[in-house]
Amino acid sequence: MPLQQILDPANLVALLTFSLGWTIYAYAVDGSALSRRGLSRRMNMQREAWMYTMLRRDLRMIDTAIMTGLQQGTGFFASACIFAIGGCFALMGSADHIATVVTDLPLQGTFDRALLESKLLGLVTIFVFAFFKFGWAYRLFNYCTILIGAVPMAREAEADPEAAELAVRRALRMNQIAARHFNSGLRAIFFAMAYLGWFISPWVLIATTLTVILILARRQFYSDANDCLATTREEDAS
Repeated sequence: MPLQQILDPANLVALLTFSLGWTIYAYAVDGSALSRRGLSRRMNMQREAWMYTMLRRDLRMIDTAIMTGLQQGTGFFASACIFAIGGCFALMGSADHIATVVTDLPLQGTFDRALLESKLLGLVTIFVFAFFKFGWAYRLFNYCTILIGAVPMAREAEADPEAAELAVRRALRMNQIAARHFNSGLRAIFFAMAYLGWFISPWVLIATTLTVILILARRQFYSDANDCLATTREEDAS
């Protein structure tokens, strides 16, 4: 059955709100001028400080330990996405049971099995997207570990500062790209939580989408974590 025959106007509006909300928020955090004041951008500056501090160290066990922690965290979320995808496919075989639960809620209208299965497929799509983001981030963090190993030691860097600068910039850029993909995957999980509201009603999806956007925006731009990274020097540079 074509999708336009499954979705009524209310569901179309809700799905459009969800998609546009996710897209606009992602642009605001990653690509707009507003991103300069965000937590992600300020953490990228701290990544830069980390790489240049590493260049002055002769013993870099702490740096490899940090990279191990980043990889383990990324691998955990990738594995969690696999379990979530499997759970969604299992739910497709329990559509009638889900209908029994959902239709007891006062906000739910008549049960439509095709619509419910379409919603589950949408949820699977979100988790698949998140998995690919985490999988790619894991690989990039692995590449970053190799690039960190290629950064010359302090004495070698003094002898050839240009080569050392190039090596540091490569490792830094790879680390920042990996972090961007990790953040995209994590953002997908947050929006998957908002998407669950659609199983109750399209209006709940709109409400949960706006709620998640407000929570993420506050943490990104107005949280204590963001404030603690703000410095006068940084504000002047941006």
